[in-house]
Amino acid sequence: MNTNRGISLKIGMLLLAGVLACGSVYAQGSGKAAKDDDTKTKQAQAVSKEVYERITKAQEAVDVEDYRTALKILNSLYNPDKLTEYEQANVLNYLGFVHYNTEDMPKAIATYNKLIRIPSLEPQMLKQTTYTLAQLLTVEERYQEALNTLDKWFALETNPAPEPFILKAQMHYHLEQYPAMIGPIEKAMDVARARDKPVKEDWYGLLNFAYFQEENYVKVRDIQKTLLQNWPKARYWKSLAGAFTELGEDEKLIYAYDAAFTQGFLEKGTEFITMAQLFLQAEVPYNAAKLLQEKMDAGIVEKNEKNYRLLSQSWMLAMEDQKAIPALKAAANLAKNGEVDARLANTYLNVGEYGDCVTSANAAIRKGGLKSPDNIQISLGMCLYNLRRYNESKAAFREAAKTPRSQRTAGQWTRVIDAELERNRQIRLAEEAAQKKRKEIEERKAKSRRA
Repeated sequence: MNTNRGISLKIGMLLLAGVLACGSVYAQGSGKAAKDDDTKTKQAQAVSKEVYERITKAQEAVDVEDYRTALKILNSLYNPDKLTEYEQANVLNYLGFVHYNTEDMPKAIATYNKLIRIPSLEPQMLKQTTYTLAQLLTVEERYQEALNTLDKWFALETNPAPEPFILKAQMHYHLEQYPAMIGPIEKAMDVARARDKPVKEDWYGLLNFAYFQEENYVKVRDIQKTLLQNWPKARYWKSLAGAFTELGEDEKLIYAYDAAFTQGFLEKGTEFITMAQLFLQAEVPYNAAKLLQEKMDAGIVEKNEKNYRLLSQSWMLAMEDQKAIPALKAAANLAKNGEVDARLANTYLNVGEYGDCVTSANAAIRKGGLKSPDNIQISLGMCLYNLRRYNESKAAFREAAKTPRSQRTAGQWTRVIDAELERNRQIRLAEEAAQKKRKEIEERKAKSRRA
């Protein structure tokens, strides 16, 4: 919401001047209107011919938008010492209307304040003018005066429509009296339902704001569900997701995001990242990886180290190590420390690409900044072992063994390598002995043939 002007107010001016002033005056001039209505007849008779004629001239000036002339006529006409109270009411009512049309709100407000102070002002005009005055004070951002005036109107009106209650809630909003907004809004909704009128979307928005300020997230959640059922929009899905988060209903969070995604309401890269993280929390990493890959390829999700790491993690959790490699390589190129290179080395180890494993492990060691440098030495030793580079492999395991927690693993691998070396030595010795034996046999055969 805009805290400057806040909620837009549809000020529907009750243009009484054209009806009450001219209508009543015309009754005298025509000799017709409402013969059976004694009150109206007396009121009509209270308007003199001179007053009627001058108001008519003001009306003609207004019709051609000559407001200066209209104001001149009405101001010269208004004299409480010479006019009856009924004539004063007509002149002031029309004068306020002209000030409103010239957008001179302070003078319109001052004029209507004079009007409602007339002792004999008929109840209906008093009621309508009081409501108009509350609206004008709101437009002028004189919210406390507007609220006080509206409360006077509520005292006069026995059967209010929903809209005045909403106006009152808006005044409380501008006064930052957020808890006080709730009662009038809910009353407006009750009145609307009782009259078979629609409960408007922006009313729910106001109520949602009030409950959010109260940190009543159960109400916020329920309001968002109602808004989504009737006016499905992206911001309502996101607000619902926020309510789920505040209520600790994380298991429902993914459904809100998934529904928003399905309806095409997610647009920003950060929103798709959140969606992917929720997929991971829900243990559906393949969906997370697929979503991230698609949005990064489309340029919607930023191609930075953090997002590449998330993508690679998603592919790896989905048991798609081969697909994780491009993301890890991209992340490693952007990373300043060796953590991503270490993860890439482990991925190469998993898929049996031992040469690349050694390259990435060495890059990780060279960049440094590793949380567990002994682990990358273990991975390096394993890759070198599979490449039969045994001496280098043992060197890596010796380096790993400098960390106590890795001594056992490094020692086991060293023994495996030693056993492998010994086995190879025995095989080599056996092969050499066999070759020597064959050579001796061949030599004896050759000697026998010569003999």
